[in-house]
Amino acid sequence: MIYQARTGQVAYGYAIGMLCAEWHIPFIPGDLNNAGTFPFPVRYESVKGVSGADVLRGNGDSYAQIMADAAKKLEAEGVRAITGNCGFMAAYQEFVASQVNIPVFLTSLVQVPMLLNMFGKEHHIGILTANSASLTDELLSGAGISDSSRLTIQGMETYSHFNDVILKELGTLDEDKMRAEVVKAAQDAVKRDPKIRAFMLECSDLPPYSKAIEAATGLPVFDWANFITYVYNATVPHDYQGIC
Repeated sequence: MIYQARTGQVAYGYAIGMLCAEWHIPFIPGDLNNAGTFPFPVRYESVKGVSGADVLRGNGDSYAQIMADAAKKLEAEGVRAITGNCGFMAAYQEFVASQVNIPVFLTSLVQVPMLLNMFGKEHHIGILTANSASLTDELLSGAGISDSSRLTIQGMETYSHFNDVILKELGTLDEDKMRAEVVKAAQDAVKRDPKIRAFMLECSDLPPYSKAIEAATGLPVFDWANFITYVYNATVPHDYQGIC
């Protein structure tokens, strides 16, 4: 095999690149922004001047080009797919994907159409989101979701510790408190809608609690960290070994 150097590049071997809005949050293991979450290297690219609060407010048009430029930089460095660190980056999904030639999945919400097809039409998908008010039909459309009638959206904004840590960015996270609130939110969603057959976690800070949600509800949980691993395995296929 012949390898070609890229001018100015100081490290190689990143298949996944991540566009990162700026947050003041402790990123614990399981969070997308914790490098130990993944069994492979991730190239984190800070999108300067774009805060998490900006993304949550839905300033899509204002930052689309900034996001696209950062994506082009990652593509030039050799990453094979690009993700993001906030589900509300769905506002930029279509534009950024049109500006590069590799897979782009800036939001975990792009999984939703697949999940809806995995269950009968009488069944629903529960979505745990950082802020239900911001998860508009327009934003869902950016992730390829044309019909939200089978989605039960449970916002985390009404749970006090989540609000303090993620939305107010106070800087201190109590993992036990957060886990209890996330589990309570999932249970509240099921009580509200017994037709839920699976959960999808919009927020990049929620994967640490996937196991706890599954244990409490008995339902499958689709999170962003596992989806990134899925895409990684598609872009870096492995050889199968064994006997036949």
